[in-house]
Amino acid sequence: MKALMFGWEFPPHILGGLGTASYGLTKGMHANGDMDITFVIPKPWGDEERDFAHIIGACNTPVAWRDVNWDYVESRIGRFMDPQVYFDLRDHIYADFNYMKLNDLGCIEFSGRYPDNILEEINNYSIVAGVIARTIPCDVIHSHDWLTYPAGIHAKNVTGRPLVIHVHATDFDRSRGNVNPTVFAIEKDGMNNADHIITVSDLTRRTVIEKYGINPDKVTTVHNAVIPLSDELLNLPRRNKHEKVVTFLGRITMQKGPEYFVEAAAKVLKKNKNVRFVMAGSGDMMEDMIKLAAKRGIADRFHFTGFLKGKQVYEMLKDSDVYIMPSVSEPFGISPLEAMQMGVPSIISKQSGCAEILHNVIKTDYWDIDAMADAIHAITSYPALYHQLRNDGIEEIKGITWEKAGKKVIDIYKKVI
Repeated sequence: MKALMFGWEFPPHILGGLGTASYGLTKGMHANGDMDITFVIPKPWGDEERDFAHIIGACNTPVAWRDVNWDYVESRIGRFMDPQVYFDLRDHIYADFNYMKLNDLGCIEFSGRYPDNILEEINNYSIVAGVIARTIPCDVIHSHDWLTYPAGIHAKNVTGRPLVIHVHATDFDRSRGNVNPTVFAIEKDGMNNADHIITVSDLTRRTVIEKYGINPDKVTTVHNAVIPLSDELLNLPRRNKHEKVVTFLGRITMQKGPEYFVEAAAKVLKKNKNVRFVMAGSGDMMEDMIKLAAKRGIADRFHFTGFLKGKQVYEMLKDSDVYIMPSVSEPFGISPLEAMQMGVPSIISKQSGCAEILHNVIKTDYWDIDAMADAIHAITSYPALYHQLRNDGIEEIKGITWEKAGKKVIDIYKKVI
């Protein structure tokens, strides 16, 4: 079965959970066998894994004819894809896009990130999708998150193949209900045009049905999972052995509830001064959180690391005694699964999708800073509780695999085909 997937990020260059989930699912689907997956992203960097998916960069897809030879194309984009794919794509340009700002290969440049002109990049991505869909044979089209829905719709219109969209989050989650009408319209259009919709949790499924007016029969939950860690990461040395460390790891934005983490920390430190709190990540609320920690008089026990990536994430988790995710509205939340893999007892909000499948964690309402503080204090003060959560969590995570999630997605493909 051939799947044409549109995504926005792909490891090792990720800016959030979307790239991690896209990678894990694609790898899990490939492990089920009989899957040929082409994964499109705006801008590959050349170091992506390619043994389970063919990576095509929108930035390497020509939308206007250029008279270039093989050697030149290879010198320009050979690190990112086979030059033959460039020439195959060039044969399927469907309109004159020379009015646009193009490079010497007739391609549109993409940032590979989330720039200020994101809506322009989304539109350009959908233009490129028309060339790719005319070139790459597929049985089904799969679009990850709202940024790629217009591309998926265009590909569906070109090929007549069924479209599956994957809702990793909605604007209701990102905005605490203060929805951007432009984003909402793109999400709604994607859902209306999809032959089937995959959501990462029942929480998100309810949002899709209730807020976007979608028929429940059209929406299926496939929970995220986690990729087994290498022995190198599992056996990282712990650097801080003298104090208890409680970690928040994620975007410092209102969706993630960082202020509740700071307030809970202040309560814990009234009982126990031998605890350090770490807020790992970056975001638009970071400065506010630094000021809040100072206002609460806990700045000397509070650390802001900035954005962590790759091995840095696991080094931070290895140094942690508690992981906490106080999200206000979390469609799923892969980071607690990663923490549990590393043997870190976790506290998660009841308002998160992963709370539907995780049992060996402590769950609190995101706003209940007293319950959160009590849970932190208990884990850091009672070794028996710490070890029980740690050991049972490690065992639980072993059964939550991307291969199982991939099998469910393949079954959905078969249904729509």
